[in-house]
Order: sequence, then C-alpha cells, then structure tokens
Amino acid sequence: MTDLTRTAFPKHPDGTVEKIAIDTLVVGAGQAGVAMSEHLGKLGVPHLVLEKNRIAEAWRTGRWDSLVANGPAWHDRFPGLEFDLDPDAFAPKDQVAEYFEAYARKFNAPIRTGVEVKRVVRNADRPGFTVETSEGLIEASRVVAATGPFQRPVIPPIAPKDEKITQIHSAEYRNPQQLPEGAVLVVGAGSSGVQIADELMRAGRKVYLSVGAHDRPPRAYRNRDFCWWLGVLGEWDAEIAKPGREHVTIAVSGARGGQTVDFRALAHQGMTLVGLTKSFNDGVATFQADLADNLARGDENYLALLDAADDYIARNGLDLPEEPEARKTYPDPECVTNPILELDLAEAGVTSIIWATGYAVDFSWLQVDAFDAKGKPQHQRGVSTEPGIYFLGLPWLSRRGSSFIWGVWHDAKHIADHIATQRKYLAYRDASQRQAEARPDSPVQKVSTLGVS
Repeated sequence: MTDLTRTAFPKHPDGTVEKIAIDTLVVGAGQAGVAMSEHLGKLGVPHLVLEKNRIAEAWRTGRWDSLVANGPAWHDRFPGLEFDLDPDAFAPKDQVAEYFEAYARKFNAPIRTGVEVKRVVRNADRPGFTVETSEGLIEASRVVAATGPFQRPVIPPIAPKDEKITQIHSAEYRNPQQLPEGAVLVVGAGSSGVQIADELMRAGRKVYLSVGAHDRPPRAYRNRDFCWWLGVLGEWDAEIAKPGREHVTIAVSGARGGQTVDFRALAHQGMTLVGLTKSFNDGVATFQADLADNLARGDENYLALLDAADDYIARNGLDLPEEPEARKTYPDPECVTNPILELDLAEAGVTSIIWATGYAVDFSWLQVDAFDAKGKPQHQRGVSTEPGIYFLGLPWLSRRGSSFIWGVWHDAKHIADHIATQRKYLAYRDASQRQAEARPDSPVQKVSTLGVS
C-alpha cells in the first residue's frame, strides 16, 4: 500500500500549504472506506481516502479486549480475501483490524492516515467541494462519507449525577479489572451489553442487566450459523425494514466459540435481570415492569427463525440433523417472576454502570444540503440528494446487511458504479469542444493529486 501516512501536503516555497485536488474523496478508512477504495480503483476513479486515526481503528481501540466478530469468518469478510483461521471461527478484534489493513495493501489503496476532515462545503462559484483537513485544503468533485454508524457513543440523559459511581459507555469498557470492586449495572442487552455482562459475571462480579426490547436469534441451528439462515431466507437482502423495526437491538454473540444468548440461562447462572431502565433518583434506580414481556418477544423472534428454518429444510429436502433441544426453555427465574422495579444502588453494592446504549452519527463536518430537518442523511442506496455527496456503511443503506462487513462491500460497489457513470457523462465533449481540444495550442489543465491514481 502506498504509504501516504507521513507525507506532508505539498507546500509553496513560502511555506504555505498548496491546495490539492482529487476526483473523489473518501472520508474514513474502516470497512466502508476500504471497500469504497477497492471499487473506485477497479473503475479507474482517481481518489484519496482520509482517516483521522489508523485503518479500522474502531476495531483496535473502540472495543473491549475480548471482543470477537459476531459472524463467522466465512461470512464476515470481503469476497477478495479470507481470514487466516477456521472458517467457522469468530475473528478476534485485532485480527479483524489486521484483515482490513491487509486488504488495503492487496490493491495498494491510496489511504492517508492521521488526517482529520474538519469541514466540507459546496463551492459556490465552481463545481465540487472544498474540504478543510488538519493538513490543508482539498478540492474534491465528490465526497463519500464512509464513517459508519458508530461515531458518537450515546449515554441517555437519565444517567445519575453521582460521582460515587463509575459510569462509562461500552465503547470505553476494556475488561473487568478496569472497574472498581463491586456490583455492576449494565444498561442495554444488545450484543455489546450481554457480552460485557456475561464477561463480568464470569469474572466473579454481581451483575444487574437491564433488558429492553430485542431480537434473539439462535447462534446456530441444525448445523448452520444464523448468518447462513438469514442469507438463504432472504433476510439479509430485505430492502425495507418492517415499521418500527429499523433499529431493533439484536442479542447475538461469537464469544467463546459462539453460543446462543439465553437471558434465562444467564439468570440461572447468577445474573439479575431487570426491565428497561427508567430513571435514577437519590441513588435509586427504577425499571419498567416490562422484563417478562421483553423476554417473551425475544422468544417469539427466536422461535420464528427456527420455524422458518424448519420450513426451508422441508421445502428443499435438505439433509440437516434435527435439533429438538433448541426449543427447550429454562423456567422463569425469580428475577422474572418477581421483577425488581427499584434498586438502591448503594445497598446492592453497585459501584459501576456500563451504558451499552448505542451510538449516534455525527456529520457536523459535512456542511451540505444532504440532511432532513432531524439531521438524518437523505439518500437512495447511499446516493445523496445533494449531488456529489454519498453515504456508506449506515444501517439499512440498501438492505438489512448494509452495516455488516460483507454488506458494505456490495453497497460500495453500487456507489462506485454511480460515480463512474457520472464521470462518463461529464467527460462527454461535443464536436466543437473536441475540435478545440485537438488544436496544438489547446490549454491542458493539470491537477495535483499527491500521486494518487
């Protein structure tokens, strides 16, 4: 891979930074940016990828130490490169980051790390955009926002103002030793929350897990991972989310070789489940009386996938072993039949709260007319309503799988094709223009591109 990391932007003799120009600027070098670069390169589109940290930095430092991919290695990858591990294994986070670095080297991606994009504005008197970065100015005909959906950790305003309690977002959690001695309240039971809660319990901590509405797919069923089932059942390629289901929490884990998340099993092992966290007042946490209902809806989602899988097997005559034990359920534990609605944190020994409450996007740097009144990107399959602006890596960009590794690769191809088509139209010259450009004295416009082709 071309090492642009420490190459300074070109400067004039007086020391001022020279403005450079590029056809397409990609912001972000995570899985979305790397995929975008591959497709642009294949189509011959001159481009540059800027990343304020390192390639796939979120996998290195934005996750806890023991994190592994939620999908098996045969599934959670790009088509052009396999992971160096068993196809059914779940890649550790550092190996995922190394995978994307290796993938970028594979096609010599023009990635510049350590450069932050601070502001993008549309030019008023000429085509394209002016991009302000930590290293200087860039003129770009097009800009692809490939920063993904996990940009700003969100802690809800109900968080208590109590200095006695350590409070961190799951993005800051690394391992149990990081927290002070005592019990832990984990708020949020999606993939991050349930994995962190389980790790803490296995480390000997008393854990309270606040469980809201969620989907709970089986890790595997009848010798096939749930990623395979969602694929053959057409769920990954679903283009429209069911109303109210656009941001459903999914409880799934690849930890310890991959196991189905079962909240009742966790409770029988010693974890205390509570409902959706409602408020904090004078050191007392209150919870909604919805725990049993949330678990029941998760069960419905789980059993619906088993039913769909059984129907698919019967309909296609597949020889896959039956798995009746998958439908066995644990009895409701005490914390479900007699739910805790109030918890005195000091009395319960809770010294830490981990907020596994998700992320928000942050496009404050992208100052263009591409957002609705609520700040949500307006686009069709990543092609923005603002000509020349593109979004990549967001949930449901084109389908259910858009924010996953393999899904972002396919979305990037669509956007790259759109860019290449626009370039072909703009390259058209009528007869008079062709004749003028053929004259020996015709001026040729030269553009500095940092050697990026």
